[in-house]
Amino acid sequence: MAACSVASRGLFGEVVQAVLGSWPVLQIAVENGFGGAHSQEKAEWMVGAVDQYFQSNSDLELYEVEDTLLGMMNDEFDTLVEDGSQSLVAQQLCTLFSQCRRGETAAVREKIAQLCQKKYNVKTNVREEKANDDEGDESCEDEAMDCETTAGISHPAPSASAPAVAPSDSKDKEEQEVDEWTVVRRKKK
Repeated sequence: MAACSVASRGLFGEVVQAVLGSWPVLQIAVENGFGGAHSQEKAEWMVGAVDQYFQSNSDLELYEVEDTLLGMMNDEFDTLVEDGSQSLVAQQLCTLFSQCRRGETAAVREKIAQLCQKKYNVKTNVREEKANDDEGDESCEDEAMDCETTAGISHPAPSASAPAVAPSDSKDKEEQEVDEWTVVRRKKK
């Protein structure tokens, strides 16, 4: 990877902060203390660690970034990411890092502004799941977090590839009001 200018390094640090700050899984982990008493500090460390990871490694592949994010969430927040959102986060980071290297600061600053405006209301409900083990005579408890994530200000416009459907009754209307669901599970200890 070519050496980045000091300005683009600082700009990429802002990118990492904005991308990780808009990642619902990380928000949930911090807000619910999955990383212990120092969850916020761990999230701040994660921003610096991801920035350094990009600056120190040449030609990172998307899967490497995904694996690093998953490892950090598992190690620091005891959280398994099962919603696939790490792919989007990794892709945003890789794309914006490339733009920083090419000196496309205006486009990068615009994306940072968009990400900073993207706020989420994160609601969690803890539930216990009973599951029988292989022997069938013992049961174990698995604590799971059902997390609802919705955009705070307005609902996003439908994409061009999504068909436009007018609600025919109140059930359809209710289903359309849900933006997305994120399920976060704490791993067994």
